[in-house]
Amino acid sequence: MAQERTGVATLKGNPITLIGPELKKGDKAPDFQLNKTLTDVVSLSDFAGKIKLISVVPSIDTGVCDSQTRRFNEEAAGLGDKVAILTVSVDLPFAQARWCGAAGVDQVTLLSDYKDNNFGEAYGVLIKELKLDLRSIFVVDENDTIQYVEVLKEMADHPDYEKAIAATKELI
Repeated sequence: MAQERTGVATLKGNPITLIGPELKKGDKAPDFQLNKTLTDVVSLSDFAGKIKLISVVPSIDTGVCDSQTRRFNEEAAGLGDKVAILTVSVDLPFAQARWCGAAGVDQVTLLSDYKDNNFGEAYGVLIKELKLDLRSIFVVDENDTIQYVEVLKEMADHPDYEKAIAATKELI
């Protein structure tokens, strides 16, 4: 059975339980299987040799998640082609594609953890009570070592965009 962690995060002040390990800088990034479309699945190795800025959002159709994804889409131009920006949520790939089209987001790859929550559990951000992934940021270097982690203490808050971008730029 997967590790459960309490006292780490809240949703609007109410405690939530996270499933999975607490990842830290220097840890090897866990592999994952995420859906790019309903039938196309990608894993960590599909981004081999790239710096990965992994932006995790509970649902793309909420205000903070929308803002977070748009912000990293805007930042993408300044990061260049050595960086892959991934947004992970449990939304269905159809909903992610619809949102990207409506929002004009084209620099971020949206990936879905809807099938079995393997990303959320491997990265320690799966919310037991909601089966959503907690808002968080992971910056992973080209050798798949985690170089930056921010797991938000309050799910409704924005991440520290500047720190995440700075951590990414240090690796370029």
